[in-house]
Parts: sequence; C-alpha cells; structure tokens
Amino acid sequence: MLKRLALYGFKSIKAMELELRPLNILIGANGAGKSNLISFFKMLNEMMAGRFQQYVGVSGRATSLLHFGPKITPQIEAKLEFEVENRLDTYQVRLFHAAGDTLIFAEETLSFLQTGYIDPRTNHLGAGHEESRLRQAAAEEIAAAKTLQYLLNRCRVYHFHDTSSTAGVRQSSYAGNTRWLMPDAGNLAALLLRFREENPLSYQNIVRTIRLITPFFDDFDLAADASHQVILNWREKGSDQVFGPHQFSDGTLRAICLVTLLLQPLDELPELIIVDEPELGLHPYALNVVAALFSKASHYTQILVSTQSSTFLDSFDTEDVITVNREGQESQFRRLNSAELDDWLDEYSLGEIWEKNVIGGGPH
Repeated sequence: MLKRLALYGFKSIKAMELELRPLNILIGANGAGKSNLISFFKMLNEMMAGRFQQYVGVSGRATSLLHFGPKITPQIEAKLEFEVENRLDTYQVRLFHAAGDTLIFAEETLSFLQTGYIDPRTNHLGAGHEESRLRQAAAEEIAAAKTLQYLLNRCRVYHFHDTSSTAGVRQSSYAGNTRWLMPDAGNLAALLLRFREENPLSYQNIVRTIRLITPFFDDFDLAADASHQVILNWREKGSDQVFGPHQFSDGTLRAICLVTLLLQPLDELPELIIVDEPELGLHPYALNVVAALFSKASHYTQILVSTQSSTFLDSFDTEDVITVNREGQESQFRRLNSAELDDWLDEYSLGEIWEKNVIGGGPH
C-alpha cells in the first residue's frame, strides 16, 4: 500500500504531505486541485514507461507543471512511501527546470527500511538524466528497485470521460492486447473476451453487475475476426439482434468500463487504482452500485478517487474523505475526522454536510 505521499511544487500543489488509506475519496470544488493530484500519478505512469520528456512536452512544457512557473518554483519534489510486508520502500525524485523549458532529474533515490531497524538502506541513481533510471536499477538487481518498479508501474490512472464516436473504447482493438485495462479502456473488448475464456466467474460477475445498472442488457457478443480484432458488440434481452459499441449511451459505456475495472480478477488488480470523477453521466442508482464496487475493491487494492458528487460521497465513511481547498494560490488537502462531525452527522448525510460547506472543499 502507498502509505504516504509528499509532493512539492507541482501545479497548484505548493506543498502536500498526505497519509493514505485503502480507500481515499477527494472532494472539492472546480479548480481546487483534485485533478492536479491525479495528473501527478499520470506523470508517474509516463515516467515509469520511459516517456517522461514526451509527457512534459504535451503538458505545455515545464512551466505548466511547476507551481506558478520556474521563476517562483524551480523544481518539483516527490516522495512515495510504500508499506511492503515487513519493510518500508521509498521512491524519492527531484525534478529541476532545465534549458528548453523541460525538466531533468536532479535526484532519484531508492531506499528500504526493514521493520525493527533505524537506518534505511539507500541507493542514489544519479542526477542530470532525462528519463527515470529505475528500470535500469531493477535490471542491475539494486536493492528495492524491482519492488518499487513493480509498485510504481501498478499505480494506474483511469479516465473514461471520452465516449465520443472516435473514442478507443468504441473502436475495434487487437485481441492480444490484454495485459491490463488501458487508461481509456481502449482494449475493453479484448480484455472481456479473455475474461470470458480464462476467468468465466469474473466475466459472469461483470455481466450480472452491468445488468443491475442497465436492465435491458443481456450479454456481450465478442469474437476476434480474421485479423485478430475484436469490437464491443452486445445483445439486448429478448432479441437476437447484435448491437455495436456505438449504440451504448455515454453513461452506460462509462459504467461498463468502471464495472470491468473494479470486478476484474483479484490477481490482476493494480496496486493503486486512480479514477477522476467516476460519477460523470451516471444515474444515481448506477452511481450507488459503482460506489459499492469501489468500497469492495478497497479490501483487495488501494483506491484514490476524485469526485464532485454528494450522492457518491454519501456511500463512504467520513475518514475515507479528503477535502481539497484552494487557499490563496495553493491547494490544501485535509482528511476528515468523524469525531469533529458527530453533531452534524446526527442530522445530515456526509454529502449534505459538504453541500452546506461545513467541511470545506464545498461547492460554494
């Protein structure tokens, strides 16, 4: 589990130190900084894939990533502490502004601290490089490198917002592309086909849950063609006609993506699932089903979700919620304490308290 995250100088996050739980729900107004924390993990995904400089470029260069630009904040610093069996593994990185309005590694450090010991064992991966050296360190059998590479690779960010006619999830995909669910669910059909063949219990669980949300849905009709492409075809109850992915509504398609993500086989779940605004386009009943799936999945993996929905918020415990407020020019993150809200919770739900702006991060 990612036990603690410290982040400095990234977008609106000037300074943040956050203790994380199995289930973490970010709530805040537009522009508060929720999505900026999500985008840090997206940057981490690209960094681990060897595409850090590409990410910097498409994000508007370093000026767009540094807190109010390089004149105010010349570097980004992050420290991630993972609780692993009987030790604490830490990945620390410092990214400095460089010529060409880019970022280079001023420091990249790995360490692990065995339970019962005081001093951690630390490995410095050098400075001045443009891409992470973690993969190289893992290949060289440097202590903690393999574990940290595995953990950081499996902190996965998912965005199912794009359900337009050209979205990947509505197109055909290569049937062999099933290592894990893509961030935009572009390989959803291929993954479901593999689940049906190799994990029928997981597949049936996904189908039954989709029927709860979409009563007219019967089952998927998945088959790879001669070029090994598969598309998200499906059937409606009481009909033999096969429908295509373009005949799913936006909300239904997003719900299917979320259900598949959270009900995939337990041994295939990422170590940390990160989702931005899962409520988009979902009916309140569907949203309650999805919220229950997030809670259930948090028993097997770690969850970080941002939301602006009071209905969604009502499904979680007070201590699972982190409010995000924009104070001055920076984002502030604070975990709720149920003891401080007992009197309010006697009369109102958590979502109602948020709407009244009692806990901060409110819509007003």
